[in-house]
Amino acid sequence: MRCPSCDYPESKVVDSRPSDDGATIRRRRECLSCKHRFTTYERLGDTPLLVTKSDGSSETYDRNKLMRGVTVACAKRPITPDQITSLIDSIESDLRAAPRNEITSKDLGTKVLERLEKLDDVAYVRFASVYKDFQNIEEFASALEELR
Repeated sequence: MRCPSCDYPESKVVDSRPSDDGATIRRRRECLSCKHRFTTYERLGDTPLLVTKSDGSSETYDRNKLMRGVTVACAKRPITPDQITSLIDSIESDLRAAPRNEITSKDLGTKVLERLEKLDDVAYVRFASVYKDFQNIEEFASALEELR
């Protein structure tokens, strides 16, 4: 594992433990050159998931992209990073349990909305406004009315 501080290609594992869901292993590493310590996460590598977009094109599922979108929706809300990670892990578990390795962007967005609705109303509306491409105040009002 390459050191993020000095770019040295070798490090040693100092500590290793499974995450709460058991699907990820957290490792603390130390660079053999500069002694900088950093954390890595190891996940099971298998068939990549594909996301089919509304225009018909496909791209490889990107956890970081989904994480950024959910994090922006949850900004300045009483939601911890661990809750966001759990939300993403839950979605990924659903995706990996499905018989196909492909999902539409619409279905992926729906999975996020289902979980955000249970977590925080404001984050839900923020994500929905981008995901559903709200164009006017009536569409916001309609989304708010659905939450009641």
